[in-house]
Amino acid sequence: MKTEANRRQFIKVMGVAGAGLFLPWKGGLQPVMAQLPGGTLDPLMIPKYQTPLLIPPVMPRAGVVTQRDGQEADYYEISMRQLSQQILPAGLPQTKVWGYGAVKSESPTGLTIHNAPSLTIEALWNRPVRVKWINDLVDDRGRFLPHILPVDPTLHWANPPGGSAGRDSRPSFRSTPGRYRGPVPIVTHVHGAVGVGDESDGYAEAWWLPAARNIPEDYARVGTWYRFFQKKAQQKFQASWGEGYAVFQYPNLNRASTIWYHDHALGMTRLNVYAGPAGFYIIRGGASGDAAIKDSRTGRTAVLPGPAPRAGDPFPPTSPYYEIPIAIQDRAFNADGSLFYPDSRAFFDGIVKNYIPKGEVSPIWNPEFFGNCIMVNGNTWPYQVVEKRRYRIRFLNGCQSRFLILNFAAMPGVEVWQIGNEGGLLPAPVNITGDFSNKLLMGLAERADVIVDFTNVPVGQYVLGNVGPDEPFGGGEPGSDFDVAEPATTGQILQFRVVPPLSLDTTTPPRYLQLPGIARLPQETVVRAVSLMEMSGAGWDASGVPVEGPVAAMLGTVDADGNPQAAMWSDPITENPALGSTEVWEFYNATADAHPMHVHEAVFEVVNREQLVLGRDGAPVEPFQFTGNVRPPQPWEAGFKDTVIAYPGEVTRIRARFTTPGQFVWHCHIVEHEDNEMMRPYRIGPVQPGQPLPKPPGGGSEGEK
Repeated sequence: MKTEANRRQFIKVMGVAGAGLFLPWKGGLQPVMAQLPGGTLDPLMIPKYQTPLLIPPVMPRAGVVTQRDGQEADYYEISMRQLSQQILPAGLPQTKVWGYGAVKSESPTGLTIHNAPSLTIEALWNRPVRVKWINDLVDDRGRFLPHILPVDPTLHWANPPGGSAGRDSRPSFRSTPGRYRGPVPIVTHVHGAVGVGDESDGYAEAWWLPAARNIPEDYARVGTWYRFFQKKAQQKFQASWGEGYAVFQYPNLNRASTIWYHDHALGMTRLNVYAGPAGFYIIRGGASGDAAIKDSRTGRTAVLPGPAPRAGDPFPPTSPYYEIPIAIQDRAFNADGSLFYPDSRAFFDGIVKNYIPKGEVSPIWNPEFFGNCIMVNGNTWPYQVVEKRRYRIRFLNGCQSRFLILNFAAMPGVEVWQIGNEGGLLPAPVNITGDFSNKLLMGLAERADVIVDFTNVPVGQYVLGNVGPDEPFGGGEPGSDFDVAEPATTGQILQFRVVPPLSLDTTTPPRYLQLPGIARLPQETVVRAVSLMEMSGAGWDASGVPVEGPVAAMLGTVDADGNPQAAMWSDPITENPALGSTEVWEFYNATADAHPMHVHEAVFEVVNREQLVLGRDGAPVEPFQFTGNVRPPQPWEAGFKDTVIAYPGEVTRIRARFTTPGQFVWHCHIVEHEDNEMMRPYRIGPVQPGQPLPKPPGGGSEGEK
């Protein structure tokens, strides 16, 4: 096992640090091929800007439940299903995907439709939401549907064929296996939910299979933690779980913010999310909500762009929306319209042997994947008609491995201001146009709440660009330190068609927005050093030439001497904050990539970043040493976040308070990484009576199927 700074053909030894706009690394990346590889559908053959942007409607609730304490909770019944959807422009084939959707609505006008991405859950601060999440990946005869993408069974994954003893493990094989074609496990995670109990957080080992009629008897039907959490949910909020579903509850203690939901099954997140199931979850109200924003000119409540979609709105809408959620994802397609995702490690670096068990390389898993098409709210390269006025756009980077640098520079006269991030409103608006050249950096899973002012943009058609790379991101300046995305494909996001205003814009100019104050977290009592690493191994290409490449992305600790210590998913917990404590976590990144680090259950403050001393090979020297070059967080990282970019060759520090006891996870949100060991369990407070015992290497715990 070793950390490796030059592990791809397109990454050279990293250079010295500089003062780039997007953080400090200079040099280090060679050009990649002119066009990203993908499926059999050439992205240049896909017509752009033919499809209007889908603005996700609001998910209808099934009703209201009254809890033991008398408080009401909004109740939803939501299933994941397989469907065919027109993702490509009309005239091209439809695409088989998975999507969430309501199966029950209290209102006759509620939209019980499934889509990818899914409808938006609208929640109120401090009013609980309860969701019955249903695995409905079955055909019309009740038989399970296999995955539409290639599942690699050599990873540490859910592993239903392992039964109760082998589930949630890395199986052993006598020969290299093919893709798994059995029933699909799911478990939904609301990304960014604060104060949620561990039974409702979407723990990766708490998955369940569909209630299909043909599941083999020796398969595990639920994950290792499902039964424990089932009992806990029954005791906490009298929720009954059953075959093919679980019931989760969210207290919505976040500040008003943009969070989102997606699947989180162990070793399969990259595939399940790529298949389509994800959606926005917006929390409104409270002391830090929109009503707390003032107009600095008058001291009165400010007026933000709106309306947003509301429950019961007609679909398609009959009047314009001025608040729009936008999920940006990268995909690749085949000529028949199907999603393309690699079914061999050869796609990444040409390794064709020796695969597990003869070697160390998994046969299907790819260390990263960059789709050669951009999909926005479920369509490739759509357009949105906007008036010459202000809009509020809630952006989400929902890509697989791709960092985005949104570029508004092609829109003359535009003004872009960021007012919020994952944790809600910022302390003050950030002038993206004036201070950051109209460019907005977004790591994987990060959100940006942005006011885009089209008032002074001439009537016409303009493309929102992307100058992030078509390869792993390590910081630096677009076009100088790395090649920007392919201009004809992944360098384009969507088209804005600017038209004259339909009415007077009475919203408050963002420069006059006085955002509500943010209480700082208490001083930390523990500083915890954790490490980001990679495990490399050897294989051979088709010509018999040895190839060294990554076999897993790793997390771990840093010992008292400053040396990184790697840990696998199945290793004992090393992060165990006391209930109610405040800690600083230091992410030491000894890899060549930036990693978007996500901590479940809590939001956190970004404290600072500090550069590490590098050796001649460009990697941090070990034991780790500091240069003393410390940088404060960027303005858009102020307030609270749930995902932070940890840059290569640096330590990134966050401060979090841990107020909910239980078993959670922290991980990299490059989903290919988290699916192969770059995720670790952590526990807040003591061990819970009756919780599953740690698994021995290569096996699961005993228990029910």
